[in-house]
Amino acid sequence: MGRLVPAVTRALDILELFLGGDGTLSAPEITRKLGLPRTTVHELVTTLAARSYLVPVPEQPGRYRLGVRTYQLGSRYAEQLDLAAEGQQVARSVAETCDETVHVAILEDADVIYIAKVDSTHAVRMVSAAGRRLPAHCTSVGKMLLASLPEEELDARLPGPGGEPLRAMTPNSITSPGELRAALAEVRERGIAVERRESNPDVSCVAAPVRDSAGRVVAALSISVPMIRWSEERRTELEALAAKGAAELSARLGYRGAA
Repeated sequence: MGRLVPAVTRALDILELFLGGDGTLSAPEITRKLGLPRTTVHELVTTLAARSYLVPVPEQPGRYRLGVRTYQLGSRYAEQLDLAAEGQQVARSVAETCDETVHVAILEDADVIYIAKVDSTHAVRMVSAAGRRLPAHCTSVGKMLLASLPEEELDARLPGPGGEPLRAMTPNSITSPGELRAALAEVRERGIAVERRESNPDVSCVAAPVRDSAGRVVAALSISVPMIRWSEERRTELEALAAKGAAELSARLGYRGAA
């Protein structure tokens, strides 16, 4: 690898400072935060402003904010993102850690569609495939995605509390709309969804939300485990791992976390 260029590193350090706080900074603040010479900061800020990476804040003389060029670069990066491809990479990393089957899924109407999958290496494992569609209420990824919907959207996709029973895939599937809504409320509170033999009588799963750059839940990442390897202790471990994997995928999609 070639050596790092100090001037470029300092310029990037300056730009990254704007990711925090209210998004505006003055040259003296940059000098203090980075411990750079005042003249160096002045030259770098002048150069970044000349290239539209920074712009003066009209109502706050002496302060700068990120310019249009940073937006253009970010938009170009977002255009090149592929949720399925990024999800497959993260799923592979999670699967290598736990050696269980990992899925990434999206919501379509009242179903989930698996867009990425990495298998466990165990002889006994979940049988599934990317592209498969399942009723959302029977899966951990589906419960996670349904729980993330605004109330009006949820109402449009599911029967009301006293409505028609939901489809069952196993004897453990939730079929009562009211019971499902209570389960979704718990998912919202915990930030993790659990499915216990609701889509497959021999498998349980945990799932965590995947967010895009705007903070919207656009997918969910799950870990599926045959009951012969499932326990409450194991569930706790897998919940933490699913949350970590979902956070990594969210970061790849541009999510920076709660402000």
